[in-house]
Amino acid sequence: MLHDDNLTADRPTFVSHLECAMTGERYAADRLHGLSRVGRPLLVRYDLEGVRGALTKDMLATRPADLWKYRELLPVRHTANIVSLGETATPIVPLLREPGNVWVKDEGRLPTGSFKARGLVMAIAMAKELGVTTIAMPTNGNAGAAAAAYAARAGIDAVIFCPDDTPEINVREIAAQGARVYRVNGLIDDCGKLVGAGKETRGWFDLSTLKEPYRIEGKKTMGLELAEQLGWALPDAIFYPTGGGTGLIGMWKAFDEMEALGWIGSKRPRMYAVQAEGCAPIVRAFETGERHATRWEDAHTVAAGIRVPQAVGDFLILDAVRASSGKALAVPDAALMQAVDDAGKRDGLLLCPEGGATLAAYREALAAGLVDAEEKAVLFNCATGLKYPLADQSRFLDRHQAVDWDSL
Repeated sequence: MLHDDNLTADRPTFVSHLECAMTGERYAADRLHGLSRVGRPLLVRYDLEGVRGALTKDMLATRPADLWKYRELLPVRHTANIVSLGETATPIVPLLREPGNVWVKDEGRLPTGSFKARGLVMAIAMAKELGVTTIAMPTNGNAGAAAAAYAARAGIDAVIFCPDDTPEINVREIAAQGARVYRVNGLIDDCGKLVGAGKETRGWFDLSTLKEPYRIEGKKTMGLELAEQLGWALPDAIFYPTGGGTGLIGMWKAFDEMEALGWIGSKRPRMYAVQAEGCAPIVRAFETGERHATRWEDAHTVAAGIRVPQAVGDFLILDAVRASSGKALAVPDAALMQAVDDAGKRDGLLLCPEGGATLAAYREALAAGLVDAEEKAVLFNCATGLKYPLADQSRFLDRHQAVDWDSL
C-alpha cells in the first residue's frame, strides 16, 4: 500500500537542467518542453552530488515500497503536485518450469494493470506542476488507459487516439476514466500525427512517447527498483518488450545515475530489445549497424504494445543495447503466444502478449548460447494478461446428466 509519507513529506529536489539526448544542448528546468530543437528527446539531469549527500541506500530501505520512495531522483518539485493511484513495487517471480535462471518482473500489478503507470504518473504530475490543462497522446491501449486515469486524478483533460483495432477493453477503460477517446483508421504513428495537428490548432500538450521529458523518469524507477530488490546487484540479462523503448532507455539512465551515487558498480546487464517479427524496426537497424531505425511498413503483430513502426528514441535504444553487449531480437507471433500459454499453464503466471515475446526471445537466446542457463535473466511482463482475450478451454458439465467420471 502506498504510504502517505511518500506523498506529503517535504524533501529536497535536485533537478539541475534538461539536455538534448542527441546534441547535449542544455534547457532550463521547471519550464514546459517537448522535443529539443533538433527534434530529439530531452533528458532530465540531476545534481547527483547533492543527491549523494541527501539519500542513501539505507534510507531507501526504511521507506514504503512504492515508486515515490525515489523522490530525490525524480523531477516533481512540489509535493502538492504528486499524483498517485498506489504505484507499489512489483514482484520478481521465478519461472520454475523454464530451463535456466529466469525471472519475470510482473508490472501488471501496477495501477491500470500495466507498466505504463510508471511513465504516465510522472508525465501527468509534471504536466500538473507546469500548468498544463489538456493533454493528448496516441496509444495502442495501455498507455492511454494510464494517461486517462492519472489525468482524471490530476483534474487535467485528456484526448486519446488509438488504432481502430485496439483491444476493446482498452478503449472502454480509457473512456471510463474520463478521457475523450477516438479510434483511427491507421497505426499508432498515424494517431500521433493527429495529436501533432491538435497541438498546433487546439493547444493540446503532446504527451506522446519521448516527446516530453518525464515519462523516462517514471519508467527509470523499474531500474532503481530492480537493483534494490536484487540487493544492489543487477541481473546478467534483461529482456524488454520494445516499442517506443522508454523503459529500456529509462533503466539504462537509472543504472548510470546509481553508479554515480556509488550504489552499484560499472557492471551492466546485457539488454535485449525484444520485438515481433511483424514490426521490428529496431532489430533491422541493429543488424545493419545503423544508429537510427527507418519506419517499418505494414506493421502487424498480436502484441499491440510493441507495434510501433518508428520510435523517436531509436538511437537511445540502440546505443544501450550495443553498449551492454546485448542484442535486438524479433520473435514470431506464434512463439510469443505459445510462451503466454506455457507460462500460464506451467507456472500460473498470465503474461500479456508483449511479456510472452520476452519469454520467447529468452528461449531463443538460451538455445543460441547468447545467455547461459546459470545466468540470472529478468523478463519484463508489461501488463496483466487479464486485459487480453483468453481462449475458452472450459468443458461443460450438465448437472441433469450422469457424469462420465472416466472422462474427467
